[in-house]
Amino acid sequence: MAEDRSLKSLVRWLRCLALAVAIALLVAGSAVESVNPLDGLRRYTRGVEFDFVAWEAGALFNKAVTASLKFERFLAPGEQTELVQTWLTRTEEVINLEQDLLNAQNASDGDREALTLTAKTRLDQTKPGYERLSRLAEAALQNQTELTLARAGFGVGGQVLPPVLYQISDLPLNLIISPRTEIRTDLSLSLKAGLDAVEKDAIETGIYQDYDLSALVEPVGGIGAYPTMVTRTTSLNWLTETIAHEWIHNYLTFFPLGIRYGVNSEMRTINETTASLAGKEIGLDLIIAYYPERTPRYFLPMPAYTTVLAEGAEALDRFDFRAEMRETRVSVDALLAAGRADQAERYMEARRLFFWENGYRLRKINQAYFAFYGSYNDTPGGGAAGADPVGPAVQALRARCTRLNQFLAVIRKVRNFNQLLDLLN
Repeated sequence: MAEDRSLKSLVRWLRCLALAVAIALLVAGSAVESVNPLDGLRRYTRGVEFDFVAWEAGALFNKAVTASLKFERFLAPGEQTELVQTWLTRTEEVINLEQDLLNAQNASDGDREALTLTAKTRLDQTKPGYERLSRLAEAALQNQTELTLARAGFGVGGQVLPPVLYQISDLPLNLIISPRTEIRTDLSLSLKAGLDAVEKDAIETGIYQDYDLSALVEPVGGIGAYPTMVTRTTSLNWLTETIAHEWIHNYLTFFPLGIRYGVNSEMRTINETTASLAGKEIGLDLIIAYYPERTPRYFLPMPAYTTVLAEGAEALDRFDFRAEMRETRVSVDALLAAGRADQAERYMEARRLFFWENGYRLRKINQAYFAFYGSYNDTPGGGAAGADPVGPAVQALRARCTRLNQFLAVIRKVRNFNQLLDLLN
């Protein structure tokens, strides 16, 4: 009987898989314009573009198999927490083994072969068990995230919609295209993971020279596909926040705000800032509920809070990345508004060297850099967003709403920035 139930559950998931792939193909096909002036620049990327359909099919199948087992029904909440803690420890071990292999491959000629063989053997022996553990840890964190969302008021009849699904993956890189004369995302493409700095620069330089556009290839921490894609990490606080952030993108897809994500830079910023604010809140609630020892110190009661304030006071003389980046963005905006794009680019390169000298290894700062990072404007002060008013408006609306689900219920209906301002006024 139990086997029959598992088989039926697997069949249901396979049907969902087929439907999801069909939807993905439909959406992908409908999103392509018949005549796109930027299509020509894809000659630099066609050989390295990421295949989302293939990834979705594989990820959904893996989730279907795991879901059919319903292992979380057989583990108490404390056991799920312990499982995730074990997975984090194993993740660090695997990362260290991968580094050992890299070090062995760069050893002197006499030692390289033996060291490489030893390191690869240890890694190969560890990976199968680690991958099985990863699937269970993902299921545990999905379950904990859904319970956290339900407590926050997002459940419908006890069910969070859409269900939380994510998979640890080597994330594709993001190619951002912006005009040189202003900061705006005109095109965003996902490229295969693993491109080195030389390959990235070749794509960016080719697009700059042939199309007079600013381009940047950058890594991302998560992608709101379904299941969502999340990069591997040993930071549970960052992971829970990212899982929630990407789920918010999935949730908003059913409402005007999410549907209009790519209409313009303002809508992109509203979406990303909303997801960032909500992701931080949900991630923190999850940590407090299931991993209280990992609660950030500045959320602990007195006297721990005063200790953090004292440490912060001592750190005032340290390099302030966010303030320096805000100054950079504001200056670039002023130069571009004056029609001085060449001067703005020389200035951005000088600032990049300044950041590099202060320990921030930025490969490139250009208009595309600000078009990408400026859309994440959830913290007062602006940073890469500079003086852009969109993020502060989203922050202000969140401050007016008592509960997170109330904030989402209001902002999910927003169709443009003016409507957001009307809500505030």
